[in-house]
Amino acid sequence: MGFPFKRAAASATTEINPNPAEKSTPNSSDEKLRNVDVATAIADLDKIQHAHQWDPNLPRGKLDAVKSVLEHGNDKEIAETELLFTENSPYEEVRAAVRNTDGGEIASTLRAWILGMIFVTLGSGLNMLLSMRSPQVNFPALVVVLLVYPIGCLWAKVMPTRVFNTFGVEWTLNPGPFTIKEHVVVTLMSNVSIAYAYSTDALLALQGKPFYNLNLGWGFALIFTLSSQLIGIALSGMFRRFLIWPSAMLWPTQFAYTSLFYALHDKSKSDGSTTNGWVISRYRYFFLVTGGMFCYYWIPGVIWQGLSVFAFVTWIRPNNVVLNQLFGGYSGLSLLPITFDWTYVSAYLYNPLLSPTQSHVNTLLGVLLVIIASIGIAYTGALYGDYLPLVTSQTYDNTQSAYDVSKILGEGFTLDVEKYHHYSPLFLSPSLALNYGLSFAALTASIVHIALFHGKEIWYRFKTARNQEPDIHLKLMKKYPDAPEYWYLSLLAVSLAFGLACVLGYDSQLPWWGFLVSVILAFVFVIPTCMIMAMSNIVLSLNVIAPFIAGFLFPGRPIGVMVFKVFSTITLGQAQTYGILLTLKQSSDLKMAHYMKIPPRLTFWCQVVASIWAVFVQIAVMNWTLGALPEVCSLTQASHFSCPNGRAFFSASIVWGVLGPERMFGPGSMYVNFNWFWLIGAGSPVIIWFLARKLKIRFAGYLHAPICFGSISWLPPATPLSFSTWALFGLLFNYYIRKRWNGWWCTYNYVTSAALDAGLILSTIVVFFAITLPGVTIPQWWGNVDVYNTVDASITSWLKTVPEGGTFGPATWK
Repeated sequence: MGFPFKRAAASATTEINPNPAEKSTPNSSDEKLRNVDVATAIADLDKIQHAHQWDPNLPRGKLDAVKSVLEHGNDKEIAETELLFTENSPYEEVRAAVRNTDGGEIASTLRAWILGMIFVTLGSGLNMLLSMRSPQVNFPALVVVLLVYPIGCLWAKVMPTRVFNTFGVEWTLNPGPFTIKEHVVVTLMSNVSIAYAYSTDALLALQGKPFYNLNLGWGFALIFTLSSQLIGIALSGMFRRFLIWPSAMLWPTQFAYTSLFYALHDKSKSDGSTTNGWVISRYRYFFLVTGGMFCYYWIPGVIWQGLSVFAFVTWIRPNNVVLNQLFGGYSGLSLLPITFDWTYVSAYLYNPLLSPTQSHVNTLLGVLLVIIASIGIAYTGALYGDYLPLVTSQTYDNTQSAYDVSKILGEGFTLDVEKYHHYSPLFLSPSLALNYGLSFAALTASIVHIALFHGKEIWYRFKTARNQEPDIHLKLMKKYPDAPEYWYLSLLAVSLAFGLACVLGYDSQLPWWGFLVSVILAFVFVIPTCMIMAMSNIVLSLNVIAPFIAGFLFPGRPIGVMVFKVFSTITLGQAQTYGILLTLKQSSDLKMAHYMKIPPRLTFWCQVVASIWAVFVQIAVMNWTLGALPEVCSLTQASHFSCPNGRAFFSASIVWGVLGPERMFGPGSMYVNFNWFWLIGAGSPVIIWFLARKLKIRFAGYLHAPICFGSISWLPPATPLSFSTWALFGLLFNYYIRKRWNGWWCTYNYVTSAALDAGLILSTIVVFFAITLPGVTIPQWWGNVDVYNTVDASITSWLKTVPEGGTFGPATWK
């Protein structure tokens, strides 16, 4: 891991170059051109042309320029074009958020590790505890970024600078000013552990007395959680050549963090000549916007909650079902999407200012698809949609009541077929049924899309590893020793061993081969889903397909279905974020380290050490809470520790493990036709590829089937309101403002993104502890009371009502 043996040199301070990096290079442009080897430049440009052929984020003009200069350019033109790609990122988004220099600041210090482990302990433990409460609040990594900075600076001022010698090793508590790289290291450690482990939801479903009430012991909890967390880290590291090193893998979600790091560590004013006249420093601008959002959120959050879902049409006619279905924002389609609450805008697809325009456009297309299909289902009476709300994640029985799984259970949480046929089939709202279909389509579309549009690129990166087309950030990172492949392979072997021990040594209802299938499922989707997220900022998850497959493989084993879901879903999620669920999560963090020039070996140990420690903290907090609080996980728990996530996991395991996908999507079932979405998803990229590549239809190049299907995978519990406003805000900033005031956008857009989220988070936390937790009554007036007196808000906006004592639906069912 490596702590600094001596105090940092005077140059290793927090001061970083305040000007854009491309303006501060030591050589003139003529000198650079003379130093370019034309033969090498031609080879580099050829690599760039082939690797970025179907890159949705690289302007076509740049690729056309590369093609033109390779065919007709002279030596000078070739050299000039090559420098455009090698001296800085070819992507304007990256240039706006990431410096193309490495200041060489010290990164691995005892101070950074101490602060990192403190915040890992506090963050993971506190978030684990609060996740068991309803309503819940959490402390995201952005809070850590803000808290660490003043603490690190204070540490640098007050701690002694004396250098100690222990067994020949020199170390110090204070190596000098708190550096930007130390800040990143603490954030990396917090990111991988700040959110409670997904497996704890399954453990709460297992151990909670109102649920399975089955405690398999500390050993099972620890190795189950360690295995599911660490597999994702291993996969993200193994696939770095595809997901991290290529310049095309932008990972836009990290732009808010990188911009915030630079804003905090660089307080210089902006150059008004390049920022449309704005000279305020990004540091000051960030805190002004954060303070503004902090104050503003009290209006929709407390004073006038009706502003959150501004469905004024439903206020005029609160009992008109059609108007509430079409214009409602709680269980309706939000045909007039208006919200004054940033929570609704950024709740599901992250901050819209971070995502590219292609994601916004395709998300709007996806919302339009859901709106048309939902209206079609409900107003034709298909699937009995006229007896159900349009948008809700609630499942129903044939009396229009919430489906009560306890009425179909026999001994040992098994299905009692006689009770089931006496009770009711399970009904899905039109949007929830579409959610399953679109989730099927998104995953098959992701595989086919990546194979068609990026298959050659993947093979090229497989062969070249770090010797890919020139990229300034990869070039700067090459000076640091890379984390060896065998580190990640060894980590994978250990975590797989933990997983096998979990299913072989305990009664988890999951056979050993089932565990391997769950990991293979995640493995198959790592590259397609991570590449899509890296380019679009849209997360594709296995949270639907995993229990669907497990229900077919292990019918009647609800606990086995639950364990299978954890291993497949969270393994992929970790790879995405260490890569924002876990494989997604790990890859996202690896890219942040790549952008901020953190040595790869240090990044590896930051992730591994923090993840392992967080597991012990979270399991300890969970078990303490289950043992210390009376009636924990029950709906009547005095302090509202009702375990909402564990309850949802328990209910889902019963639906998929006991009732099973066979009865819902199998032959003769009510929703069997939704299996066509598998083929629709696989066929859509083929059609788009044919239109774009063979027929050369230009607009087809902007269509993206996995985004169109996958971006709305949270709908429900989300409503079209969130997705429509997310896309509209994104287009406002990343299309209109970017074109109209490009200088402002390049300087302040991503700082604005971080500030809006920071202000919202801080305000939400204060509101929770000041009002929600102590039960303070908010102002009781029309804007907080009567706005909820609609059939939309009460989720009873169905076209047909079942008469008292009656039922709807089929007379017999599978």
